[in-house]
Amino acid sequence: MKEMVEYLVKSLADHPDQVALAEHETDDSILLELKISPDDIGKIIGKNGNTINAIRTVLQAAASSQRKRVKLEVVS
Repeated sequence: MKEMVEYLVKSLADHPDQVALAEHETDDSILLELKISPDDIGKIIGKNGNTINAIRTVLQAAASSQRKRVKLEVVS
C-alpha cells in the first residue's frame, strides 16, 4: 500500500523527489504519514480536500481486501 500511495502522490507532485512516506503498522491497522514539499501541499490536498480524500478512498479499498484499517495523514 505504501508503494501505491507514493506512486499516486509522486504523479501529482511538482517536486516528486521531496515525497517521503513513513509507515507504522500494528496488528489490524496501518498509519501512513506523508511528507511533501510545502509547494505541493495545495495540489495534493486539492480543492475542499477532494484529492487527498480520493487517495484515501483508494487506499481504504486496497486495505479492506487485506482486512486492515488504514489512515493517511499529511504532516509538515
